[in-house]
Amino acid sequence: MKDIHNYISTNKDRFINELIDLLKIPSISADKAYSQDVLEAAKAVKKSLDEAGCENTEICETNGYPVVYGDKIIDPNLPTVLVYGHYDVQPPDPMNLWDSPPFEPVIKKTELHPDGAIFARGACDDKGQFFMHVKAVEFMIKNNTLPCNVKFMIEGEEEVGSDNLEDFLKENGEKFKNDIILISDTGMISNDTPSITTGLRGLSYVEVEVTGANRDLHSGIYGGAAPNPINALAKMIAALHDENNHITIPGFYDKVEIISDEERAEMAKAPFDLEAYKKSLDIGDVHGEKGYSTGERFGIRPTLDVNGIWGGYTGEGAKTVIASKAYAKISMRLVPNQDWHEITNLFTKHFKSLAPKSVKVKVTPHHGGQAYVTPIDSIGYQAASKAMETTFGKTPVPQRTGGSIPIVALFENVFDSKTILLGFGLDSDAIHSPNEHFGVWNFLKGIETIPYFYKYYTEMKA
Repeated sequence: MKDIHNYISTNKDRFINELIDLLKIPSISADKAYSQDVLEAAKAVKKSLDEAGCENTEICETNGYPVVYGDKIIDPNLPTVLVYGHYDVQPPDPMNLWDSPPFEPVIKKTELHPDGAIFARGACDDKGQFFMHVKAVEFMIKNNTLPCNVKFMIEGEEEVGSDNLEDFLKENGEKFKNDIILISDTGMISNDTPSITTGLRGLSYVEVEVTGANRDLHSGIYGGAAPNPINALAKMIAALHDENNHITIPGFYDKVEIISDEERAEMAKAPFDLEAYKKSLDIGDVHGEKGYSTGERFGIRPTLDVNGIWGGYTGEGAKTVIASKAYAKISMRLVPNQDWHEITNLFTKHFKSLAPKSVKVKVTPHHGGQAYVTPIDSIGYQAASKAMETTFGKTPVPQRTGGSIPIVALFENVFDSKTILLGFGLDSDAIHSPNEHFGVWNFLKGIETIPYFYKYYTEMKA
C-alpha cells in the first residue's frame, strides 16, 4: 500500500481529467429529455471499469436505465466487496443560480477547498465519489495488491428512487452476491474531522394537486366567491406543522425509534459549530422541532419539507387570475421503524382531510425507501475506521446523517449483507443545489483510503 501515494501523484491529472469528462455528460434521470445522455453515461462508466482492469464488464438492462457491472475475482474463497454507486444526477435547476454551467466542469479554490474543488452537477453526488473506487481498484489491480474480490454495481436511477432495482436484483442476485457492500454516497464532518455514516433516514416523496374551478378565473369577477387552490394549498401545507414544528399527521410518530439519553449524549460529542453552520447558510437562526439539537434534527428525527410549489401566473408582469390548480412536491425523511408505504398512506389521508369542500385533492406517491442503521461493532465498520485512521491520522467519528439512499435497506434484504457508508464529501458541497462541487483533496484522499479498507477487511475476515 505504500505505493499508493506515488500512484496518485503520478496519475493525479489523469484522474481529474477522466472525472471531468464523465461530469460533462448530463445524465439527468428525472428528465426524459436526457435519456440518451443517461445511456451515454452508462457507456462511459463501463469504459472506466475496463480501463481500470476489471473483467466481465457489461451494461445490464433493467426496466429503466441500465446497471453497469464489472468485477475482479482473484479467488472465490476470498471475501467479495460489492461497490455501489450511481451515474445519474439531479436536475441542475435553477440554472440562473449557477456561477458556471453545471455540465461544464471547472476547478476553483474555496475557503474549505484551498487545493481546489470541481464544480459541476454530480461532482460529489455521486460521480466523483464512485469514481474514487474505480481509481482505487485500478491501483490495486495494476500493482497486484488487490487482497480480495471486488464487484461493481453502478446504476442510473438512484436520483429517482431506484424503482427498478429490486426486480433486477431478484433476477440477477447471484451475479452481485457479496460479503459486504461499500458505498461512497455520503459525507464526513470535515477534512479535519473524518467520520463514517452509520445511519440513513428513509424517504417518502409525494406530489399533491389541488383543483378549484374547471378553468382559470378572473380574480376581479370571481375573487372572494370562487375557491382559490393556491390559497387552500398554502393553508393545508401550513397545517402540517404545529407551533413547535411537530408534524401533525396522526400516527406519524407512532413507530419512531426512541434514542436513549445516553446515546444522544454520545452523538452530541461530534464536533458541531452552530455559528459556523448558520454563517455557511447565511441564515439568522436555525429552525426545527422543539426539544432537539440541530444535529439531532437532521440525523435522528423525521421531517416534512415542501420541495417545490407552483400554480397560477408566474411570468413577467401582472395577470389577475385565480388558478384552476395548484401543486406541491413534498418529501418526508423517516427514521428507523417508520415504513415509507405506511407513512405515505397516513400523509394522503391527513392531507385530504385538511382540504376545504370547495377544492379537490389528488396525492401521487413518487418514490421512497426505508431508513438504515449499520452497527459500529461489525468487521466492515472496524475496517473502514482503521482505513480512515491510517490516512487521516485520527479515528473517525460515527455519525447518523439526514440523507436517504433507498437501496441500502433493500441490499440487506436481498443479500443479507451489511453496508459501509464511506463518504468523502462535505455538507457544504451543495449536492442537489446550484454550484455543486467536490474537493480535489477529498477526491484524492478517497482514492488513497479505499485500498486500506480492502486490506483491513480481508485481514479481519480471515
